[in-house]
Amino acid sequence: MTDPDEAIAELERAVPGFSALRLTVPQTFDWPALEGALGASLPADYKRLCELYPTFVLGDFLSVHYPAAGREQDWPQALQEDLEIVMEWCEDDDPVIPLTPYPAPGGLLPWGSSNQGDFFLWSTNAAGPHEWTVTVASRNGDWWHYTGGLVQFLADLISGALEPWGLPVIRPEYYRW
Repeated sequence: MTDPDEAIAELERAVPGFSALRLTVPQTFDWPALEGALGASLPADYKRLCELYPTFVLGDFLSVHYPAAGREQDWPQALQEDLEIVMEWCEDDDPVIPLTPYPAPGGLLPWGSSNQGDFFLWSTNAAGPHEWTVTVASRNGDWWHYTGGLVQFLADLISGALEPWGLPVIRPEYYRW
């Protein structure tokens, strides 16, 4: 699914009552400043989710990381701790295809985490953010990829349309973070 609003509608269907969390006035982000500081454009579905919803946790498990509106240029620096952990995991793991953290070409860029130490990342791609896929790095050592956008991943994970390999089943509930 490539349309951000369609993906968000799918997430709203997967999580009963989630649409009640939607902001009455969308948040405004300086995406060009953030993307300039990051050195990459971000996927449209992620940006739309950040604009329409406050930070939240799904199933008392998975949180999506947002930049702070008005302090977007700080977000890449805030990712550094997560990127250091990802680097350690990449070095410790022995995948068939070596993985590296962002900003390496094709590097992994964190967008979320769980309360159990799992990471949710984008596998970046030189073709642009519309081609990025979701990578899950579970604390149990399970790494897997989802070909699709972040919001569609959330909808599929919550609805049960996607096998949660190495993750617990995530209940279709939310709370504002």
